[in-house]
Amino acid sequence: MIGPTALNRTRRATELAEVADSGGLDVIVIGGGITGAGIALDAASRGLSVALVERHDLAFGTSRWSSKLVHGGLRYLATGNIGIARRSAIERGILMTRNAPHLVNAMPQLVPLLPAMGRASRALVRTGFVAGDGLRRLAGTSASVLPRSRRVDAKHAVELAPTVRTDGLDGAYLAYDGQLIDDARLVTAVARTAAQHGARILTRVSASAAAASSVLLTDELTGDSFAVTAQVVINAAGVWAGELDPAIRLRPSRGTHLVFDAAAFGNPTAALTIPIPGELNRFVFAMPEQLGRVYLGLTDEDAPGPIPDVPQPTPGEINFLLDTVNTALAIALSTADVRGSYAGLRPLIETGATDGRGPGSTADVSREHAVVESANGVISIIGGKLTEYRYMAQDVLDRALAGRGLRATGCRTASLPLVGAPDNPVSALRSDQPLPPSLVARYGAEAPNVIARARCARPTAPVAEGIDVIRAEFEHAVTHEGALCAEDILDRRTRIGLVAADRDRAAQTAEEMIAEFGEVE
Repeated sequence: MIGPTALNRTRRATELAEVADSGGLDVIVIGGGITGAGIALDAASRGLSVALVERHDLAFGTSRWSSKLVHGGLRYLATGNIGIARRSAIERGILMTRNAPHLVNAMPQLVPLLPAMGRASRALVRTGFVAGDGLRRLAGTSASVLPRSRRVDAKHAVELAPTVRTDGLDGAYLAYDGQLIDDARLVTAVARTAAQHGARILTRVSASAAAASSVLLTDELTGDSFAVTAQVVINAAGVWAGELDPAIRLRPSRGTHLVFDAAAFGNPTAALTIPIPGELNRFVFAMPEQLGRVYLGLTDEDAPGPIPDVPQPTPGEINFLLDTVNTALAIALSTADVRGSYAGLRPLIETGATDGRGPGSTADVSREHAVVESANGVISIIGGKLTEYRYMAQDVLDRALAGRGLRATGCRTASLPLVGAPDNPVSALRSDQPLPPSLVARYGAEAPNVIARARCARPTAPVAEGIDVIRAEFEHAVTHEGALCAEDILDRRTRIGLVAADRDRAAQTAEEMIAEFGEVE
């Protein structure tokens, strides 16, 4: 029997056939990123019949390429956008205390006070952090969840970020924001929770010929196509939204990150936060991450032209990140220290605004979202940011249902615990054996299940020497998280694939799990 939250090839085949044979659905969602998954959960939890279709895999696009931060909106407060700042702080609190406390933790952010940082810049940062404390209180998030900001001395700063430059170091400002263990894991958790409430989650299914109440679906595994009708068709394809509605105008912005061994930064416990020279409100972050890594980001560059499936960092962006972080380090990092890299495209809304010389910087483009209805009746949600995915889903669904006269209960997602959260009604199996901390960090209350339900040989053995992912996790990705190929496991259910050498060492185990557990039962 397939469990209520288990996504796998068998469930996909069953539910794809059901959708093909159905007389119609209430909602079809196109796009399997965080926004699409959020809409599917909202719709299903209101009692609507819903199918989500994604032509690749869950979190294939922008939703796996973020900084893994759940921002409280401080940056938007500084630019005068009080609305998005307040919403971001509220949504961060909901994620950290109700929806996904197992996936989001308080991340210390350390701004070192070095000689190059003048008095005005220091005052600006401190004022911003105090304002951030105010946003946290306004959102109702307690200091026990997100500690208050404060100033620390040089000794404490070095303890948190051991490779910080010490010449002239006058202590540091320390503040806190939300950090995801992984953005792709959040997407998977939301999608599985949607499935728990009855949504059909169909990956490797593309959509075309979308209209107000119908869409043509194609099974990318077999090539079979069929039309499906629905009361509402929602386009949540992110940077690819214009493929379904050519009238949509986006201005993609590329955000690049570099991946390092944490040892290159002295195994920090805080995110080293460095002001970008010449910028008032932009920083580069060196953030401690899972698998013993530090991610360094982030750029904000125009990315015109065709949308690639997998964006690539440019040499200029790599050099910019290295040059900026080196202004705050006691030792200089170079490209030789970089173990991997990734880039994602933000689906920013083209406003046509300029700075008098041209279109201006994408860093200045609003992160607001918009709900638009195309001439053929497809409802699209564009723009926005990961932190606000739940609010965005509620907004587009409320508008769509009202516009089509479709009855449903009110939105429930602000209080729904995701799969793995302690209060999710799908209870965890009990385990008397100690669990690896990394397993608990990735799966929360579901961690005992990952091992207890494993049928593979040596379930608690690492998938490769030196990688703190166990074989049971690879099996779980196939049997419960919808992974259909080795790339799904390596690149999205885990982040092993970010480092080529690690990918090579773990690839055989991933292939073995697909072969053993990936067939339709």
